[in-house]
Amino acid sequence: MKYNSMSIKTLIVCMLFVNINLLYSQMSIDKSRSNAITTAVEKVSPTVVGINVEEIIQYSSFNDPFYDFFSDMFGNGGGNRVVEGLGSGFIISNDGYILTNYHVAGQASKITVTMSGGEKYDAKIIGADKTTDIALLKIDVDTKLPYIKFAKSKDVLIGEWAIAFGNPFGLFDINSKPTVTVGVVSNTGLDFVQEENVFKGMIQTDAAISSGNSGGPLVNANGELIGMNTVIFSTATNRAGAGSIGIGWAIPSDRLQQISDKLRKDKKINRNYSIGLEAQQLNERIAKRYNINVDYGLIVTRTYNGSSADAAGIEPGDVILEIDNKKIRKTDDFYLSIFDGEVGNKYNFLILRDKDRINLTYTLKERK
Repeated sequence: MKYNSMSIKTLIVCMLFVNINLLYSQMSIDKSRSNAITTAVEKVSPTVVGINVEEIIQYSSFNDPFYDFFSDMFGNGGGNRVVEGLGSGFIISNDGYILTNYHVAGQASKITVTMSGGEKYDAKIIGADKTTDIALLKIDVDTKLPYIKFAKSKDVLIGEWAIAFGNPFGLFDINSKPTVTVGVVSNTGLDFVQEENVFKGMIQTDAAISSGNSGGPLVNANGELIGMNTVIFSTATNRAGAGSIGIGWAIPSDRLQQISDKLRKDKKINRNYSIGLEAQQLNERIAKRYNINVDYGLIVTRTYNGSSADAAGIEPGDVILEIDNKKIRKTDDFYLSIFDGEVGNKYNFLILRDKDRINLTYTLKERK
């Protein structure tokens, strides 16, 4: 078969056209795989760190208080035990300041921070606040570090993308890279008390958060910090097996900014106060017994001499109706209003005493 020069040229042009089309198609496929999520992950990952801690726990080998007393006197039957733990954190400044949870590193005797490149640094605690579950750490570095940018958590939208970074089950140690999970913001503005923690304005997400994710960042699709992964709801019976079932909460970035700035400046938040009263939630039975004509509030059952409550003029039998114009319907409302305070904070209490409503100024006094 013979080909003329025109046929060969036409064939070459067709082959080039096909190859260009294939190349363009491949580029389009590759481009379609890159999206806002992958861009955010690439941006944030270098700012995430793994945290390994050692904490010294004092223990006694006896369960009987009688033996505990003598072991304290003579140094027998007890001692110190080193407990290891892990969690996550993230860099918030180019000179090495890092945020994590108090329950991750707030009481640690030794803290090791692992960067996304594998470098390890000893970290020191600048300040830690158990109430808000926030700890500020610092590592000493010679170079400027990548750091995460804060978004305004008050602007977070329910339903927008939420990307959680962290060190679940210590997986960061395998290749010095954070684990990434993606979900949405399920809810915002949740306030609740858990043991000794007061959580305000919490962001709820269904992005998978497991044991070890604590202290890691929760970011939006722009790669900006909206919260710090802190609490999960889990059906696990122990902390080691705590995995995600799609309900997790993050401390909002606005609160993180406020607390970290204070810890950086003052090293601590003075919460060494005593509220100076005991109270219980008002119910129908109590209201009827004491002839109280309201259906909400806390009834004060006891006050202590020289305390914050005593100085404010609060008396047993008073019903606390409002604190700073917020109705106190249950015990947690009271805790959320007061337990987040620090020494010197002032509050306006609306009290029902007999049939009279009285405004009192309540100031948190330092515990002596």
